[in-house]
Amino acid sequence: MHTKSRRSWPVVLDFFVICLLTAVLIRPLFRIKYTALWYSIESTFIADGRFLRDHWPHPLWQPLWYCGTRFDYIYPPALRYGTAALAKLFPILPVRAYHIYTAFFYCLGIAGVFLLVRLATGSRGGAWLAATAALLTSPNFLFLEDMRRDSWHLTPLRLGVLVRYGEGPHMSALAVLPLALLCAYLALQRRRPALLALAAVFSALVVSNNFYGATALAVFFPILVWSVWVTHADHGVWLRAAGVAALAYGLTAFWLVPSYLRITLRNMQYVSAPGNAWSRWLALAAAVTFGFLSLRFARGKRALAYWVFICGSALFLSLIVLGQRLFNFRLIGEAGRLIPELDLALILLLVECVRRLWAADPNGPNFPFSPTRWTKAAAVLILVLTFAPSIDYLRHGREIFVREADYQQRVEYRISDWIAKNLAGARCFVTGSVRFWYDTWSDLAQMDGGSAQGLMNRLVAPAAFFVAVNPDAHQAMRWMQAMGVDAVVVSDKTSQEVYHDFVDPGKFTGILPVIFDDHRGNVIYRIPRRHAGLAHVIQTQRFRSFPAIVSVFDFEHLQAYTDAIEQATNAAPSATWNGTDGMTMRADLQPGQSVLVQETYDPSWHAFADGHPVPIHEDAVGFMWIEAPPGSHEIQLQFELPLENRVGRILALISVVITLVLLLLPLAQKSHVLVVSKAAR
Repeated sequence: MHTKSRRSWPVVLDFFVICLLTAVLIRPLFRIKYTALWYSIESTFIADGRFLRDHWPHPLWQPLWYCGTRFDYIYPPALRYGTAALAKLFPILPVRAYHIYTAFFYCLGIAGVFLLVRLATGSRGGAWLAATAALLTSPNFLFLEDMRRDSWHLTPLRLGVLVRYGEGPHMSALAVLPLALLCAYLALQRRRPALLALAAVFSALVVSNNFYGATALAVFFPILVWSVWVTHADHGVWLRAAGVAALAYGLTAFWLVPSYLRITLRNMQYVSAPGNAWSRWLALAAAVTFGFLSLRFARGKRALAYWVFICGSALFLSLIVLGQRLFNFRLIGEAGRLIPELDLALILLLVECVRRLWAADPNGPNFPFSPTRWTKAAAVLILVLTFAPSIDYLRHGREIFVREADYQQRVEYRISDWIAKNLAGARCFVTGSVRFWYDTWSDLAQMDGGSAQGLMNRLVAPAAFFVAVNPDAHQAMRWMQAMGVDAVVVSDKTSQEVYHDFVDPGKFTGILPVIFDDHRGNVIYRIPRRHAGLAHVIQTQRFRSFPAIVSVFDFEHLQAYTDAIEQATNAAPSATWNGTDGMTMRADLQPGQSVLVQETYDPSWHAFADGHPVPIHEDAVGFMWIEAPPGSHEIQLQFELPLENRVGRILALISVVITLVLLLLPLAQKSHVLVVSKAAR
């Protein structure tokens, strides 16, 4: 036991040395607050973390984005909770907490590559080579010219997309991926309860950071299972693989509920082109071919398990990523987002090829040939060509971290600050980088929101696109009235705002009243409404006759819907949010009247008039229509934890207990062996 412990120390030491070296290379990321890259989507995650910090520990509803949605639907929980926890614990700004979180996982990811290769192959040199390649290179630059041209001094893609484009969740998921694969690889080979539990934990952490990381795991894991099974000829591999998958899901079941998956897949239409049938057939053909060749050449050869895995991973990720670029191969999502995972697969394959060119494999036969001085020369040449471009990155690496001198002078801050002071509680329509950063500093409701994830109301995204793009100002105004919008922020081409989403920024001139103009290209218009806010008294029979509006061009029904709201004669109910998950309204209703709340309908919302339950319906645009009896009422709206989440929490608790048992089982067995040994003596 002591010998085994001594052997593990060099691995642990190397792991931490690599973490430290990576941290030195990206040191500014640990310290930076706001960067000058205001187009970055990191704003979404910073705002999300700030919202969670201010509404800790777990809001059920997010009333600020998409006209309301479930908080769990917005994004997987790991990064948002990591950011919020850091911001509360120290305390620091959420923007700083986000950067610390992502920087930590970036370092972990490079060391994770080392650990995967070190323990899977037994080669220390190969492991150092793999970690160095992951830190300094991106093999995709050989094939994808646009990626190479877009890279700042050939900065490795995983760092470039993290810093420049804000892919913090994705890169954090990628960081954990090697650890999940390593534990699964070791656990699948024979019965190792603790490693099986760790494989599930790391897999759950991958999914809990990002769905593109989860997609990569869904590609890597079946290939890994097949590679171990075909080389070990052990049917128990399938049972252990099922155990990893089941336990990993159990650990995420408290948030990854069936409706979350359904909403996420539906919202893919806003961020990705659909897949096609022939791509599925081609993927199946590739899988069959890979299966046949691995059975033919590697069946029963345990030493080739890792080789089969990395070859299969490189094959399928190349098909997915390069296939989409070259001949529109599409399964689901945007394959370009998986380029960092392709880099990982190609690095693992490259390192294994170099190892086999250089020296005999200590774990098995020399496949496909034995090394000679010529193969060693080829290995050296490959390494020189691989790392030569990294010199430019090492010379200019820290230049990618561009600090913002004074974020309060940015339009994103100035607009949101003015609205917080002058239109507190109003739902506004904002676009571009103002939309991205809108909730970074305070709670401000907007019609749209973060990054088109978690939308429950089907009309929000099409209506937002219509308002920004369609030249018809009057119909755009009606859509904003229908969505409960009180003001619209318009930035023209001279604005500091980055994206300039309005095709015709002047279309509201002379039509809507101006309430703010900074004379720097940014104007705020008030939307004319009879009663501002979200709650309205409406005629029940009139609302009951409206069919669901399914198209943003259904102007006839849109006009009838907005007229029913705006022509109402009663005073609007007073409405006050109780935190994030409830609302209190006071309304005077005549016979034949009811209450409309322009907040997205969800079956988990419940209404009570003076303590008595009253029915809630979904109206024509997906909002809540409450049928309360005539009279003066205090109406309580409350969002309750959905049944599927309650069941998920029970499953998660059971999974945590199982995980702890599996982790502690080896210790209990060792203690039992020691006790028996002492008794025998």
